Amino acid sequence: MECRVLSIQSHVVRGYVGNKSASFPLQVNTICINVSPVLSAGYSHWKGQVLTADELHVLYEGIKLNNVHHYDYVLTGYTRDTSFLEMVVDIVQELKRANPNLVYVCDPVLGDHGSMYVPQNLYPVYKNKVVPVADIITPNQFEAELLTGKNISTEKDAVEVMDLLHAMGPDTVVITSSDLPSRLGDRFLVSLGSQRHVRPDGSRTTQRVRLEVPKVDAVFVGTGDLFAAMLLAWTHHYPTDLKTACEKTFSVMHHVIQRTISYAHELAGPGRRPSPPQLELRMVQSKADIEDPAIVTEATVIS
Repeated sequence: MECRVLSIQSHVVRGYVGNKSASFPLQVNTICINVSPVLSAGYSHWKGQVLTADELHVLYEGIKLNNVHHYDYVLTGYTRDTSFLEMVVDIVQELKRANPNLVYVCDPVLGDHGSMYVPQNLYPVYKNKVVPVADIITPNQFEAELLTGKNISTEKDAVEVMDLLHAMGPDTVVITSSDLPSRLGDRFLVSLGSQRHVRPDGSRTTQRVRLEVPKVDAVFVGTGDLFAAMLLAWTHHYPTDLKTACEKTFSVMHHVIQRTISYAHELAGPGRRPSPPQLELRMVQSKADIEDPAIVTEATVIS
């Protein structure tokens, strides 16, 4: 089934991050319409234009004037500006009034490993305005803890945090990475997901899953953007089956990353550590895996 996606993210002239990391995978699975501010990221230096809230508003008004503002999904990722984020919320709310079934997928990029890497004033905007209108969110452990004010030390804590996030608005929550110990050893990290459903009789049920994901000794850019795009795509195909959607999403990530590492080491040469440009995601080369990944990461349903 065809769908239309409005992806409001950064855009780069080289490599894969933001819309460059999301657009191709979405186009493989869906029809993707992009609003793309030009911003080079992932390197020490960048040049280009950073879209302002006013400029985003002008672009959106142009979309409306051409009567092409009918969307099934909105996807957002990294931003550093509160007014831009608030404009995104306004756009999402207007699009939801036009299409109550629209799904907003948000990667609430705030920080990781105990520290924020966006301005502090974005936090209350995410917590009080963005998350309440989101349908699917993909925080890491630090972001989930920050948004809920609750620490995660056990799987039970993680479930409670996901329930708190559900109560804030989103029906689907995936904690993309955590510090919880893996049952498979220290070479794996733990990811968790939770999805609420409304039964025909009006009652609610929740599916929760846990995944053990192999760790990788390399630093990439654009993986969070790819993850959010793939979760959008696979929840589109499996809207009430989070287990399968997560297995597909994490398996795509595995194949893309492994192919990227293989190419990077070949380019770097024997005994040399790959450079950031050599570790740019091998997206086009992974087209077949993005379309139909062999499942290498299985999810366990938890109570």
